[in-house]
Amino acid sequence: MAMQFTDTEKAILRRVQGDLPDSATPFADIARDTGATEEQVLALVERLKDCGAIRRFGATLRHQKAGYAHNAMVAWRLPEGTDTEAVGRIMAARPEISHCYIRRTTPEWTYQLYTMIHGQNPGDHARVVAELSAATGLEDYAVLESVRELKKTSMKYF
Repeated sequence: MAMQFTDTEKAILRRVQGDLPDSATPFADIARDTGATEEQVLALVERLKDCGAIRRFGATLRHQKAGYAHNAMVAWRLPEGTDTEAVGRIMAARPEISHCYIRRTTPEWTYQLYTMIHGQNPGDHARVVAELSAATGLEDYAVLESVRELKKTSMKYF
């Protein structure tokens, strides 16, 4: 069942899903701006964290500005009988990988596992792919190098 939010909670969520105020009291600032109390703001965030709707608050590193401008999505074909969870854990454990997903296949595109690999230099992702291939035994993959970033934003729900 989808969660329901009051108008005040929606206003709070609009603020916390973006940049938090740069102050010593960001949650009090959000409360003041949304007509809530700081306790209401913190209670909403805690409720969402407790139910798993959010995992954490943290900084977003703009990888290209931090020197990681060479990226590639790698689509991996999983042979019949592959332990998908085990392979996914191996790949997700790599610090160079920011995203690791299983997706449905189609008759035209039979790759199931996707990893987004970030590197500082043009060949970095190739090294990671070779290491992952050796570690998992997966040899059938497609490397889709990023050419240009057109959009990168967090999802806005309210």
